[in-house]
Amino acid sequence: MSAKTLTLEEAASAGIVTVGSDKGSQAVHDLVVAYRANRRTGSACTKTRAEVAGANRKMYRQKGTGNARHGDHQSPIFVGGGVVFGPRPRDFSKKVNKSARRLALRRVLGDIIGEGKAVTVPAFSVEDGKTKSFVAAVAAIAPEKKVLIVAESFDEMTYRAARNVQNVLLMTAAEVNVEQLLDAGKVVLVESSLSRLADRTA
Repeated sequence: MSAKTLTLEEAASAGIVTVGSDKGSQAVHDLVVAYRANRRTGSACTKTRAEVAGANRKMYRQKGTGNARHGDHQSPIFVGGGVVFGPRPRDFSKKVNKSARRLALRRVLGDIIGEGKAVTVPAFSVEDGKTKSFVAAVAAIAPEKKVLIVAESFDEMTYRAARNVQNVLLMTAAEVNVEQLLDAGKVVLVESSLSRLADRTA
């Protein structure tokens, strides 16, 4: 299976990138921050003095002890008491509009292609579904440590062969995102995926 390094001129003619454009770095940053924020569950929770366990009985009498006045043990100044201004369940998700997503994808693809980290292949599949065959096929194309393979679609046997290989990720052109592209040491683009990527960056 022969691999060919994708040039900026070829990518520009396919409509994937814009040659000479330096826009989009902020869009890339915003999108990556949004991806990571959207993965947060926001489930951290502390109890206030109204929620911690304990009796409502006054700790000791109001006067005569020489101590400050206290109502109960749930006060935040006591061990086992409530927490003041502690974390509560919240939604960390962020939204990024479509134009910013397109700009970020175009910028990242342009940077990857400009650095020579993207190669194209006519097709990619492992018919026998074996991990050994998959590893050999990937090594013949891209011996780098982390490899991202993007195609229009993959057959079931190829997915089966790839599922135990940690350093290779299979993604369709409709689903691949900026964070995955940035994390890859080498990006393998199956020629059938170029038109779909061009649609997403247009």
